[in-house]
Amino acid sequence: MDPLASGITRLKVADVELELFHKGAGRPLLILHGGGGLDHRSEYLDLLAAHFEVFAPSHPGFGHSPLPERFESVDDLAYLYLDLLDACDLKDAVLIGFSLGGWIAAELAVRCAHRLSKLVLVGAVGIKVSDRETRDIPDIFATAPDDVARLVFHDPARAAVDFGALTDEELTIIARNRESLALYTWEPYMHNPGLRYQLHRIHIPTLFIRGASDGLISQKYAEAYAALIPGARLEVIAEAGHLPQIEQPRKFADRVVSFARQ
Repeated sequence: MDPLASGITRLKVADVELELFHKGAGRPLLILHGGGGLDHRSEYLDLLAAHFEVFAPSHPGFGHSPLPERFESVDDLAYLYLDLLDACDLKDAVLIGFSLGGWIAAELAVRCAHRLSKLVLVGAVGIKVSDRETRDIPDIFATAPDDVARLVFHDPARAAVDFGALTDEELTIIARNRESLALYTWEPYMHNPGLRYQLHRIHIPTLFIRGASDGLISQKYAEAYAALIPGARLEVIAEAGHLPQIEQPRKFADRVVSFARQ
């Protein structure tokens, strides 16, 4: 494969075209974003690019990545990123997954982790912890936007968006991100019933990160998830919600860099 350009570029993986943020040099770091999509202007991306060669694709259906007709599940995404690791010949890679991206990362790691050295799951969804009648994760599709903001952010004011100031392109991306999130996570809601029984297959060092004010992923849920992966540990970042990489980017980047160096 030809060398990738730095910045926002395009990457073809088999027949799938991906929008890709690529920056930095050194050990490869593959970032799988959450349900809100990837904001290429986020400070944490530059902080990590100072230590790693960062590969951050937009999932099919998110951002400017086309959605192939055959894509409809997290399984499709996990196999896509296994192909990406092969196509880019990434070795000794650190894999980070946020929320939905954490679910994808876990599914990827249980299948094949020989190109990975470390796994970081941030506010990851993907498993069922409670009984059938108890919801583990609030239904964000049936919750008022102001209430979702209080669940997601330590400081809900950070969720404020002036939609009138956005371009048509930016509004379209927000809409297709939400539509694609529903496509991949709606039924069953935010989990794969079988994943919890496969997590023992992950044998690379794994770090869970949770924002202390996360109203979507409870401490109980995060602890139960971490307990299913051999040797995994859980760390909590204060004054952060479901997006610690956004609310506390330097603390978050420091945790990742320290873990990668261990």
